[in-house]
Amino acid sequence: MIPTLETERLILRPWRESDLDDVATFYADEATAKFVGGVCARDDAWRRLASMVGHWGLRGNGPWALQEKTTGRYIGWCGIWGPEGWPEPELMWSLMGSAHGKGYATEAATRARRFAYETLGWSTLISLIVPENAPSRRVAARLGARIEKQIELRGYRMDVHRHPGPEQIKPN
Repeated sequence: MIPTLETERLILRPWRESDLDDVATFYADEATAKFVGGVCARDDAWRRLASMVGHWGLRGNGPWALQEKTTGRYIGWCGIWGPEGWPEPELMWSLMGSAHGKGYATEAATRARRFAYETLGWSTLISLIVPENAPSRRVAARLGARIEKQIELRGYRMDVHRHPGPEQIKPN
């Protein structure tokens, strides 16, 4: 049900139960978890992982697990997110600390956005980013997204970064 996609350096793949160790490590670290729901225990990390898998079953899209091609190492997730109560479909990404600063988020998000536009036939996406999350703001800017407005969602103040539509993106 979850397609596998590739980029030059990454595999965007379906989730595995064995990803839990890495997801739990991600959510145990304040530095990586602070902008995506905060630190939580392993059992809550499992539920968060299960919600990403379940998103595919309920919506027909969702986030992929990210894996480096050269090492096979799990490095985070990226994809489409739109649970109940979300303003519209979001292009989202989160990486393990060891994967920061390598361009992986931009690479994965570019591929996930292409999937949304070419395979799902969508014409727009947003990314919701808290103003304090400078690294994600830089990724959004590299992707051509522009701040459209600010909203309150689930107790957080977030900037809505509007991505260019498929007609505005140069083909690869």
